[in-house]
Amino acid sequence: MAGIRCARCNLKRFYKPLELREVIGNVTIDEVQGKVRCQNCGSREWMEAELFHPTGEQAHKIRFRRLVEIRWERRVIWRDEA
Repeated sequence: MAGIRCARCNLKRFYKPLELREVIGNVTIDEVQGKVRCQNCGSREWMEAELFHPTGEQAHKIRFRRLVEIRWERRVIWRDEA
């Protein structure tokens, strides 16, 4: 289990490591800190990430953020020529 926390907002969210790997790539937990952004304040520099194994009671109380889908946007860019 991975916990990612914004030290500025004190917002902590929990993720499944396999889903994080699908979005971010095969990186270490230390590299995850630099690749995520807080959804509340938008900060990158205040992010902390850790891997841990929850105890029985913690495992029942923790709410995960689950990956639903990855969308790729297609943007059209135009250039004027003389």
